[in-house]
Amino acid sequence: MSSDVRFTDFKSDKQPTWCPGCGDFGTMNGMMKALAETGNDPDNTFVVAGIGCSGKIGTYMHSYALHGVHGRALPVGTGVKMARPDIEVMVAGGDGDGYSIGAGHFVHAVRRNVDMTYVVMDNRIYGLTKGQASPTSREDFETSTTPEGPKQPPVNPHALALASGATFIAQSFSSDALRHQEIIQQAVEHDGFGFVNVYSPCVTFNDVDTYDYFRDSLVDLAEADHDPTDYDAAKDVILDSDKEYQGVIYRDDESVPYHEQHGVDENMSDIPDGAPENATDLVREFY
Repeated sequence: MSSDVRFTDFKSDKQPTWCPGCGDFGTMNGMMKALAETGNDPDNTFVVAGIGCSGKIGTYMHSYALHGVHGRALPVGTGVKMARPDIEVMVAGGDGDGYSIGAGHFVHAVRRNVDMTYVVMDNRIYGLTKGQASPTSREDFETSTTPEGPKQPPVNPHALALASGATFIAQSFSSDALRHQEIIQQAVEHDGFGFVNVYSPCVTFNDVDTYDYFRDSLVDLAEADHDPTDYDAAKDVILDSDKEYQGVIYRDDESVPYHEQHGVDENMSDIPDGAPENATDLVREFY
């Protein structure tokens, strides 16, 4: 790892095509700054992205990267971390990608406590497909496909994470640049699965969950006498539907990541030529 890396070293030569004002710009900047501040560099970083506006982030960041299929970014990230436990793995997705088709993978990545960071750009809308309600949209949120609202309660990703055994749960706001970076940085430094839901407003299709709304509504847990190591306190925050929170909600300081629990400490990406020893005998047992 390098100690003199700047966050601009993580910028690729591809210009983002997000809408002007999109919250994903701030989200990405915070991710790059957090990686640089934690001593990582592009040569030891792997970014996995899903589908949706957020899925473009792997193209805009200079690192090893893979743009996966819808909802499948986390299993790819898990595979990368198991093959190369020595590198920094960051997975990026959106509320549609992560909490809809990818919800099952989310649960299992959380409970395995794989040592990687999962950043979800939550704009409470499907932006890339032109403004449909997403899993985190309000129950009365009107769109072209739900003119009377989805009439379903939104998914609570933090409750899902806590119930699945998460060891680090946080929330940030892409426009609050310094706090956002600090929160992502803590997730990167955490030994285990670092989950951060980021309020990343969509300026084109969501005129309800706007920058002004979050600026006026957010309660920073750092200023609310909240102890993130207190499980019950974290549960109270997560189940409080009357407020929007920013900060580290829950952190298990005794967390042991998956690769350490199972003794995965070697580079397994180099596959030797030829079949493994006794492979033929093993095949004959089944055929």
